[in-house]
Amino acid sequence: MQITRATDYAVRVTIYMATVPASSKVPCPVLARAIEAPESFVSKVLQQLVQAGLVTSQRGMGGGFQLARRAEEISLLDVVEAIEGPTQLNLCVPAGPNCSRKDWCGAHPAWVEAQEALVKVLSKASIAELAGESVSRMVKLHRVLPAPRVKRHSPAKRSGG
Repeated sequence: MQITRATDYAVRVTIYMATVPASSKVPCPVLARAIEAPESFVSKVLQQLVQAGLVTSQRGMGGGFQLARRAEEISLLDVVEAIEGPTQLNLCVPAGPNCSRKDWCGAHPAWVEAQEALVKVLSKASIAELAGESVSRMVKLHRVLPAPRVKRHSPAKRSGG
């Protein structure tokens, strides 16, 4: 089993957004460069993250993407399921009449246990924690995070009169 490239990019982009100031909006091209992924692919991933309510977007001048809630409130499971859909290792795992062999199949308990473990690990890992680890590891490796080109709104100047 392997996650898709889209999910990998979604994880990378949410971790990166957690490293910039919360009020900053980061344009798609900047995000794509920061996570070393094709802009067209990152754009599609961002659309899915917006639809899932994990990221917000704003068009136009000063626009871009930012996390929809605090990074501490977004789990790795949230990001994975935003792209992959609900976690389901096997068709027989959810409750209900989805598999006629579930009552006697020797593998069923193992599938259930594996899914519960996966969900537990992914839901325990917050994007904020992962971002902190990424920054810490980059500092140890003497690498610097790519500086985002974010547009901040400055207060409107009033003319004297």
